[in-house]
Amino acid sequence: MALERLLADPQWRVTGLLTTMDRAADRVAMHDVPVDLVRAQAAALGLPLTEMAIDWPAPNEAYESALAAALAHARADCADLRHVAFGDLFLADLRTWREDSLSRLGWQGVFPLWHRPTRELAESFIGHGHRALVTTVDLEQLDGSFCGRDYDSEFLADLPASVDPCGENGEFHTFCHASPLFSRPLKLEIGLSRTKSERFRCMDLRLL
Repeated sequence: MALERLLADPQWRVTGLLTTMDRAADRVAMHDVPVDLVRAQAAALGLPLTEMAIDWPAPNEAYESALAAALAHARADCADLRHVAFGDLFLADLRTWREDSLSRLGWQGVFPLWHRPTRELAESFIGHGHRALVTTVDLEQLDGSFCGRDYDSEFLADLPASVDPCGENGEFHTFCHASPLFSRPLKLEIGLSRTKSERFRCMDLRLL
């Protein structure tokens, strides 16, 4: 949704995507999605992808070092780059941390969805024709049966009142596999679910 808003705003020119990956697992950190799926998303969007590899979990110093290298790589291809956009909604401490990290590297953060009501945003995501699967659930905040479900109106209706509709508190993570922004939908095979760190229920996805 952040990308959709930026692409529609003539103030911005989107030149690429950035993802953080767990080097050892070859997966996106926290979301636990194989990196080849994110590469497929980027290809469907027609945007280059910069991969920021770290050993997860990473201390702040290691994260910032990897971020500096990734942003330098991106700027090498486009010297006038100055901004990195995030889809954060309301976590002020996370935004401040991002802005401080970027400022030390000579960059600025952009938050196109900041303070947009999350129920409205979730319904807009579905209404605009984006499609996603719930890939990870924090079992301390949400029942594991929600893992692997379609992120749709029925999913939103079944969420407990304590859970943010966009999972902004880390209650769940999703993977978008079809979108009006994509040149084609991604064909996925849903594998088995597993539990990580005795807390996170994760659904394995593979490209077909």
